[in-house]
Amino acid sequence: MRARYRAEGLDASELAAGPTEQFGRWFEEAAKDAQLFEPNAMIVSTADATGRLSSRTVLLKHFDDDGFVFYTNYGSRKAHDLAANPNVSLLFPWHPMGRQVIVTGTARRTGRDETAAYFRTRPHGSQLGAWASAQSSVIDSRDALDGAYADLAARYPEGEQVPVPPHWGGFRVAPATVEFWQGRDNRLHDRLRYVAQDNGTWLLERLSP
Repeated sequence: MRARYRAEGLDASELAAGPTEQFGRWFEEAAKDAQLFEPNAMIVSTADATGRLSSRTVLLKHFDDDGFVFYTNYGSRKAHDLAANPNVSLLFPWHPMGRQVIVTGTARRTGRDETAAYFRTRPHGSQLGAWASAQSSVIDSRDALDGAYADLAARYPEGEQVPVPPHWGGFRVAPATVEFWQGRDNRLHDRLRYVAQDNGTWLLERLSP
């Protein structure tokens, strides 16, 4: 199964001076022009202390010059991996556009104030879910999970403030490299990568497909 990619390419002269601005341009195109379903969905790949890899889809919640932010249970597998090995890869697979963005960098926890501010924006049900789920742990049944949620819903009905779980929060991935991949005809894709420099600037380089 092969898809035919577009002929129009990606030239270094078209890109922004830094990856944050360029990501913002592509993200807006993915969200508005292409109308992709959940363009903020990204594949987060981590490795544990022994080097065993794992990947999962997570939603990007914020990005700026300091990095890319997502939220999770700090007891989850990804969080345990990041505690032992903060190196992480993020992949935005915007297939309908023939594009990918690949980020490599290191992750650190967000501050509790930032976490609390975001938690307050979540729907009531999602706030309860953060308490009900001991993410990545083995459970007896779906009924046990639903029962835990029902107990929380009775304790914190709609309209009542749900406290921020101490075991839940964000990670900010500070990028070391950000690659913008554009599919081209004959599998001669364009790959332009920003690489962080010690002086705070970015080196832009072209990779062979």
